[in-house]
Amino acid sequence: MFFGGGLKVFDPLNFRSMETTYQLFVYGSLRSGFRNPAYQYLTKYFHLLGEAVVQGKFYDKGPHPVAVHAFGESFINGELYVMNNPEEFNWVIGQLDDYEGLNVEPGETPMYKREITTVFKEGISSQAWIYWYNGSVDGMKEITVGDVLKYLQEKNKP
Repeated sequence: MFFGGGLKVFDPLNFRSMETTYQLFVYGSLRSGFRNPAYQYLTKYFHLLGEAVVQGKFYDKGPHPVAVHAFGESFINGELYVMNNPEEFNWVIGQLDDYEGLNVEPGETPMYKREITTVFKEGISSQAWIYWYNGSVDGMKEITVGDVLKYLQEKNKP
């Protein structure tokens, strides 16, 4: 199934229910090509639907690029996953939030934020969670290659 099923979830910040999705779009260290240990966790709870794109831009933040949402013709490549067991959503996404550094000390700003975005896979759009960079990109070099894995391979060539 390409489209994730919806579930009404209580949002304590807005005191309303909101639609959620069981899909996750990853573009960086959680992609299969990175061979990151966290990828093993991801594949335990999600299965790969395939390659996909979202509207966004990469910026060079030193050791690792960051991505921000963008409009227009700027797209970033990544992989689209769907949860194996939707009943585990809150726990699993909480673990990923920890990995992405969303749970910070009071007064600190998390480096990333998790949002629902539109994902395009084989010309079909759907909704998925994504972790966007949560800081300013002022002064950072924009990366014109829409694939962080290809960019890092080029950047780290001897």
